[in-house]
Amino acid sequence: MAAAVFAATRLLRGPRSWVRSRLRSGAPANRLFSSGGAYPSVPLSSPLPGAPTPVFATVSGQEKFETKVTTLDNGLRVASQNKFGQFCTVGILINSGSRYEANYLSGIAHFLEKLAFSSTDRFDSKDEILLTLEKHGGICDCQTSRDTTMYAVSADSKGLDTVVGLLADVVLHPRLTDEEIEMTRMAVRFELEDLNMRPDPEPLLTEMLHEAAYRGNTVGFRRFCPTENIAKIDRGVLHSYLRNYYTPDRMVLAGVGVEHDHLVECARKYLLGTQPAWGSETAVDVDRSVAQYTGGIIKLERDMSNVSLGPAPFPELTHIMIGLESCSFLEADFIPYAVLNMMMGGGGSFSAGGPGKGMFTRLYLNVLNRHHWMYNATAYHHSYEDTGLLCIHASADPRQVREMVEIITKEFVLMGGTVDVVELERAKTQLMSMLMMNLESRPVIFEDVGRQVLATHSRKLPHELCTLIRNVKPEDIKRVASKMLRGNPAVAALGNLADLPSYEHIHVALSSRDGRLPKTYRLFR
Repeated sequence: MAAAVFAATRLLRGPRSWVRSRLRSGAPANRLFSSGGAYPSVPLSSPLPGAPTPVFATVSGQEKFETKVTTLDNGLRVASQNKFGQFCTVGILINSGSRYEANYLSGIAHFLEKLAFSSTDRFDSKDEILLTLEKHGGICDCQTSRDTTMYAVSADSKGLDTVVGLLADVVLHPRLTDEEIEMTRMAVRFELEDLNMRPDPEPLLTEMLHEAAYRGNTVGFRRFCPTENIAKIDRGVLHSYLRNYYTPDRMVLAGVGVEHDHLVECARKYLLGTQPAWGSETAVDVDRSVAQYTGGIIKLERDMSNVSLGPAPFPELTHIMIGLESCSFLEADFIPYAVLNMMMGGGGSFSAGGPGKGMFTRLYLNVLNRHHWMYNATAYHHSYEDTGLLCIHASADPRQVREMVEIITKEFVLMGGTVDVVELERAKTQLMSMLMMNLESRPVIFEDVGRQVLATHSRKLPHELCTLIRNVKPEDIKRVASKMLRGNPAVAALGNLADLPSYEHIHVALSSRDGRLPKTYRLFR
């Protein structure tokens, strides 16, 4: 024990005592940090005599790995982005989702997400699919949003032929057996229960806000299957939907880390001229509705006092989300809105922030740092092909709901005011930083390539987006914010709503110069 303590003490003393002992013993001092004294007078800024001249890599052009797009005879687009590495990410993106369920039972896209990678004509079970991917070190996933369904696989590039064949089978030839549909019903019920019980209500509030902003149309339809529709969705309903929306002209086969010609060859082999499981009938009932922003309020009274159990339970909170219509990602103003969203930033009260984490954003400086009782204030921007929604989510004690709403309406009104140049440059730099950092990930590149080609038939490269971000001026931010503030707000509220201001008062506050709520007078308090 004593020897260990003594040794540790010697280590803690650091190198100074060791240097002193070496100097006392007469050891040459110039050999402390060098293995030899052959070049004692050569400065570090000069090359060593006789050393070979270093050769550095050079870059000719902004982007050597451009995105290539080929359209097949049936209308399917094949897009690829080359990327160094052993593995690739390949998938099929389809222009389908909950926004197209106007003529169907709500919840079909949710069901299809859970049914993905189940048995097909070639594979008898999901286990067989996973074992096939395992031979190439692969994993699979399916995600649905309001306007896009994405089937993706990451695997060794050598197994590209197997991966594309598997994806074609999963998308076009699912068996949809009674047993699989029944298991999906159980999974959907569980997910709905989890959605209503989780301490973080952001996904539920986002659903409510879209429903309030686009009442009864397009992106206002529920992304999650309603409880009353779970038992009604069967194979016939699913095939009817698939026949209209899983067509080649609404699909993109995207790949990252693959050779474009090889990917096109695989697409022709497995996705050209194949007859899907629901027959060869052409689409007859495709919904081409354009999103109609309405505004409005959705309220859900709920006891939030026991959402998290334990020795230190989460406090009871009321959650508010206020949004205004922005623009689609196809419009030029999408970039200024993205910068504005980054400028607002925000987060939770337990997230202290730090370099690059938004500690200088408006919602941190003006809200969370000044009002200790605010548990959350975060800005989000949802954008689609024909519309967009910029919103702020805030949480506080139920007794301070009115004050919380007024603080958020003031921040909205301040968006249309003066924009500090330093603040704007910081937001633009942070946005470019996040963009480039996210695009280091192969699955993110895959999703970016697929979504852009699906929407625009081409892709803007990262350096093009960075140029657009750099060109945003303070007057651009003021212009888009002023335009947004002229619209009707969308409001979602969850929890104890006894002190929630009326929708009319929130609308008046957003239309005013200072964002203040109209005064109310109560006879009894």
